[in-house]
Amino acid sequence: MKILIVDDEPKIAETVKAYLEADGYDTQIAASGVEALRLFREQAPDLVLLDLMLPDIDGEQVCTLIRAESDVPVVMLTAKSAEDSFLKGFSVGADDYVTKPFSPKVLVAKVGAVLRRTAKDEPQTLFSTHDIELNDIEHTVVKNGAEIELTPSEYNILLTLLKSPGAVFSRRQLIQNALGGGFTGDERMIDSYIKQLRAKIEDDTRNPKIILTVHGFGYKSGK
Repeated sequence: MKILIVDDEPKIAETVKAYLEADGYDTQIAASGVEALRLFREQAPDLVLLDLMLPDIDGEQVCTLIRAESDVPVVMLTAKSAEDSFLKGFSVGADDYVTKPFSPKVLVAKVGAVLRRTAKDEPQTLFSTHDIELNDIEHTVVKNGAEIELTPSEYNILLTLLKSPGAVFSRRQLIQNALGGGFTGDERMIDSYIKQLRAKIEDDTRNPKIILTVHGFGYKSGK
């Protein structure tokens, strides 16, 4: 699998490259946002490791541009640890975060976990509710005939809910069933994913019909 490493610190980039290649990945390095977008479009990597602080375009902008074209997994590399920074990253489509300084071995394990949980497994069937149709053969979500672009994590959360209509999932259960054991964020990050999903699929986010909140328990899909 191909990994694009986007970091303007050569020592960090080369260290990450060495560890990933030792684990069997094919890697390329970009030292700026512009170079990252060029390599992304030319090479179509399977995952992007994206530094938040870049010399030209910041990582959040790069992630937004990548997400406009692809659902490839994006893992942010950042020296910032504030919750607001994490939430903003998730809102523009990041799938996970690694905070600097980090262990290269832990980073490689994180990459493997994110790739596993965002892998497009053999699809099973179609799921639909309230003008939404999820096609797990083509990994598409369509509303009133128009396709909706979701991140892999958003897609997996929606699929988990639609597979069991009316069943209530706690935040922890959604993490286990939709995001996998490699997810290391706070359980409350599920609320951010749900907020982003609702913004994309609900007619009225104040009165959702597709993803319902069960106060004190978690979330379920509308019937």
